[in-house]
Amino acid sequence: MILPKKHTKTNYRSYKVNALENSVKFYLPRLHGYLEIVREMASDYGAMSLIEFDGYFEGKFEPVKYTRVEIHTNDINQDKMTEYANKIRTKLHQKSLALEYNNTLVLISGNEE
Repeated sequence: MILPKKHTKTNYRSYKVNALENSVKFYLPRLHGYLEIVREMASDYGAMSLIEFDGYFEGKFEPVKYTRVEIHTNDINQDKMTEYANKIRTKLHQKSLALEYNNTLVLISGNEE
């Protein structure tokens, strides 16, 4: 990096950089109770983004809109996130729920008996 002559290396950067290593994306159907889950995630993690989209799951378009809730943080345990996703799936009365953990898609499904 070439610095301007009037700046030195010690005072050149007047801002702080915080890189968050982990990303978890939950694909939530916009059904009764989903907003409570989003609020809970916001209070627990803070750094997150929301994107709304139409659903195409199980080989068909669904009339339900979905929200992708992406959490950015450090120190996420994949097993705990999987258990958390299963609780969300149960709370929203879904057969399955998708999440991405650091760009790996994970599909949580109920036991089919």
